[in-house]
Amino acid sequence: MSQDPIIYEGITLMALGMGFVFCFLLLLVGAIRVLTSLSSYFLPVLINKPTVSDKTTAPEDTLVAAISAALHHHKKKFS
Repeated sequence: MSQDPIIYEGITLMALGMGFVFCFLLLLVGAIRVLTSLSSYFLPVLINKPTVSDKTTAPEDTLVAAISAALHHHKKKFS
């Protein structure tokens, strides 16, 4: 029995399968690019300009106390 025709059929089937997968991936990438361009055309990205405020915001005292308590508890528990 000769195995040559079976090997050639296997290689042909593998090449066809890889070709179909490659074409499908190209189609998928093309569709994603088209959808990206359509979404950027219909829904443009709004750029928020930062507003300059005169006063600097400091964290609230309760927030600082909560963070300090959490750190103290963590250090006490894991040391």
